[in-house]
Amino acid sequence: MNWIFLLIVLLATLGGGMIPMMVKRVNPNFPIYMLAFTGACLFGITIMHLLPEVYHELGHQAGIYIVLGFFLQVALQALSHGTEHGHTHVPTNKHQHVHLAPLLLGLSIHAFMEGIPMGFRFQDKAALSSLVIGVAAHKLPEAFTLITVMLHAKQQGAKLWRILILFSLVTPVAALLASVLGAHSTFISNFTAYIVALVIGAFLHISTTIFYESGTKHHELSYRKVVAIAAGLVLAFLTLIFE
Repeated sequence: MNWIFLLIVLLATLGGGMIPMMVKRVNPNFPIYMLAFTGACLFGITIMHLLPEVYHELGHQAGIYIVLGFFLQVALQALSHGTEHGHTHVPTNKHQHVHLAPLLLGLSIHAFMEGIPMGFRFQDKAALSSLVIGVAAHKLPEAFTLITVMLHAKQQGAKLWRILILFSLVTPVAALLASVLGAHSTFISNFTAYIVALVIGAFLHISTTIFYESGTKHHELSYRKVVAIAAGLVLAFLTLIFE
């Protein structure tokens, strides 16, 4: 496992979470365009790099696990309130309370799952480095939304930093475990391919949800959002130079 890859994902998560902590007034359009850009990038990388790998490893069975991963993400969303795709559905009424434990549990399970493919041994040399770019891009709005929710829930100071740091470590730790255990066990290495298929399904759910939900109240595509999506897709296509 390349330690630089782990550091990139760690720093991206910390950076995304620090924005709402450090900037008192974030432009309301910033999360919209950040989501559109990172969602498009994640979508492109998933289709171009991860999808061919799991079909090569699992054959026609890959589709079954991708569909399962899609709906597993739907189930996790019941806990996380959609925080992983940056369009949270937590209650806004001041008399309602956000249940932080289920939210953090659902988001941590998702973060752990998305780290496992980083420990997988891909046939395509460009797949791992491209995946790191996609995951790091996804971590920015994910951590941004998590900390925003925590701030609305009146979480401050050292506790907020602990939440951000611990959350930032989940994905790199999962990647490291998958890499180390996979190197010592053929069974775990083969089993990881099924996890990658599940994660692809989750990524497809997240990225397509971002396209439809992030934006105005009518979810229309403004030209700025189209530009952000196009930029994310361009970045995904640029990862082909790693091949």
